[in-house]
Amino acid sequence: MRAKRSMAAITLDPSFNPKTNPHEHDQQHGNVIEEIEGLIKVYKDGHVERPHIVPCVTTAVAPELGVTSRDVVIDKFTNIWSRFYVPKCHGNDNKLPLLVYFHGGGFCVGSAAWSCYHEFLAKLAAKAGCLIMSVNYRLVPEHPLPAAYEDGLKALLWLKQQALGQRGANNKWWSRQCDFSRIFLMGDSAGANIAYNVGTRLCNIISDGPCDEQMIISSLIQPLTIKGTILLQPFFGGEARTSSEKYYMVKQPRSALSLAASDTYWRLALPCGANRDHPWCNPLKSASSLRAVWATMVCISEMDILKDRNLEFCCALDHNSNRAGKMKVECVVYKGVGHAFQVLDKSQLSKTRSHEMITHIKAFVNYN
Repeated sequence: MRAKRSMAAITLDPSFNPKTNPHEHDQQHGNVIEEIEGLIKVYKDGHVERPHIVPCVTTAVAPELGVTSRDVVIDKFTNIWSRFYVPKCHGNDNKLPLLVYFHGGGFCVGSAAWSCYHEFLAKLAAKAGCLIMSVNYRLVPEHPLPAAYEDGLKALLWLKQQALGQRGANNKWWSRQCDFSRIFLMGDSAGANIAYNVGTRLCNIISDGPCDEQMIISSLIQPLTIKGTILLQPFFGGEARTSSEKYYMVKQPRSALSLAASDTYWRLALPCGANRDHPWCNPLKSASSLRAVWATMVCISEMDILKDRNLEFCCALDHNSNRAGKMKVECVVYKGVGHAFQVLDKSQLSKTRSHEMITHIKAFVNYN
């Protein structure tokens, strides 16, 4: 059965030319079994098409931002790479915190080279005074979860090698300005899910019995020190619908994510036979195990189908963290904007909210 889903419009790449014969690939690869219109088609034989709906761009950055950007290979065998953003540093001894960023796209689409992420992260690096390492991880369905989580862990272990000076002098252009004792895991949408689950997987690489999680994680990735997580509109789900999901199932959201698209992403991402209550999708299903090992900030959009799910996540995380005497959880709601507004919406309101978000991120990083 062909499952066709729709998603709010994203600005098209003018160089994109659709096939003149729309049935050509149907004949070659069989029926389309999953589709999010304009973003991805998955055929019966496993062939995947991703129209170039958002342009990929080079590392060039507007000169007025004062940011240097370059792409760096992390693992040539799995083709994992990162795009770094390094703002001008005033003073030779002025080390900057590093944000390890994971882009969104439902695990299925997106790139660290997408123009919308390049523009947002270059601006964030300049305004917040942070280095940013934007990880280009493997996508589903070709590389099902937990591949993206494994890529996130691999990125952290690669960073550890840089901090120890084990990879030569090629990366000195950014590493000499990096404060490896101030690392933050960050992402938007599916990337926020990755940031959260990378942290969770680090917590799970510990022996049974009572222990100091921070101490054990620190020993695993020394000399790196993770100071916090920053989750922008984290992409979670569940079998039971929340009020915001029900509301926007009837009313078209002013948002880049529809409920139908969300369901399709999860069908493609989760293990065969799993439903949306799988812990990778629905951490609230085992809410008692939620914990904030580090300070956590969750940014939520008022017009997002994920609003209620994100609020419930914050409440459970904060409750468990306070009960265990752990780190604090900050929750910020951005009024009048939808999912991923900071990268996909060019309206004046979204620009204002994006500026507010950058200010909040800067304050959170500086405080922690």
